Amino acid sequence: MQARSALFDLYGDYLRPRGGRAPVAALVRLLAPLGIAPPAVRTAVSRMVRQGWLHPMRLTSGPGYLLTPKAARRLDEAAARIYRTGRAGWDGRFDLILLHGPLPRREAARLTYLGYGSLGDQSWVAPRAAEEADTVLIDAGVGYERFSAAHAAGSPGAAAVVGRAWDLPGLARSYETFVADLRPVVSTVNARSSDEEAYAARFQLVHAWRSFLFRDPQLPPSLLPPRWPGVSAAGFFDRHSVRLRPAADRYVERCLHAVTKGGRVGFSES
Repeated sequence: MQARSALFDLYGDYLRPRGGRAPVAALVRLLAPLGIAPPAVRTAVSRMVRQGWLHPMRLTSGPGYLLTPKAARRLDEAAARIYRTGRAGWDGRFDLILLHGPLPRREAARLTYLGYGSLGDQSWVAPRAAEEADTVLIDAGVGYERFSAAHAAGSPGAAAVVGRAWDLPGLARSYETFVADLRPVVSTVNARSSDEEAYAARFQLVHAWRSFLFRDPQLPPSLLPPRWPGVSAAGFFDRHSVRLRPAADRYVERCLHAVTKGGRVGFSES
């Protein structure tokens, strides 16, 4: 687990609901159970500041970092997908993007994150339109056209689109591997386990689940194969993320309190 990725998880899952700010000493404490050393945390924080994800602050307990508005929006979007809140249904239409030129790798990865799959070198498709796709392509300086293509669920046309754009067999295997790998991690945590152990196990669970944001287009059930493994994997994730949350929250609060005790936490821009 890389420090930068873990910081995104930490802010998104625990610190965003607590105001999106934390002293750097608390960040170090909270990533220690994941085996991430303090120098790696500080290096990752500096990189995230340069990239516009974090803003340095002066807290009463020492230097700290606040989520930027850009980061807060991205994490809120990710949380909605991780916990599947407000997911829209499918109206039978694909959003089709035809590019007028090659798409840089960074922007291609962003389209993938938004749920688009590639039909070829210059064509992308998604089960629902993402407004942010326009921003991605405009920023890349690539001309494009967008169309709405209707296909009835279960039709040969819809199946052909899905089969070309996404590797569903590979994704299914990834979901099965996720459950197999994480089951021993979370099943060993019980009522006798410490809050730190519960926090570490839950952190690994959420971190592994978050990786599907970049691989799963979240197709509607009507476009998925029968007995889709993603459904049982989602149930596994929900069950254990909820079960471990109270103990994990207690550990986070204890780490934050250990750094900030002795005075009210205030802040000013550095």
